[in-house]
Amino acid sequence: MTVQPYRLYIERIDPSKNMARFYALSIEPNLVRSWGRIGSRGQQKIHVFDSEAKAVDLLLTLLRRKRSRGYRVLR
Repeated sequence: MTVQPYRLYIERIDPSKNMARFYALSIEPNLVRSWGRIGSRGQQKIHVFDSEAKAVDLLLTLLRRKRSRGYRVLR
C-alpha cells in the first residue's frame, strides 16, 4: 500500500510545567501512533486503513491538532 514512507516526530517541552512529551507518527503500511514522556517507552496505537490517502489524511489531522497544542517538529 505505501508508495512513499511517512515518518514524523514532534515534541512538546515546557520546563515550568515539568512537561517533556513526544508524539511520533508513521505509515508502514498502517498508521502507527506513539506517544509519551521523552525517555520512556510510551504508548502505541495502530490504525488500519484500506488506502494510503485515508492514512495520510488522519496523519495530517493529528499533526494539526498537536501543533495547535504546542508540539514542534524536530526531525
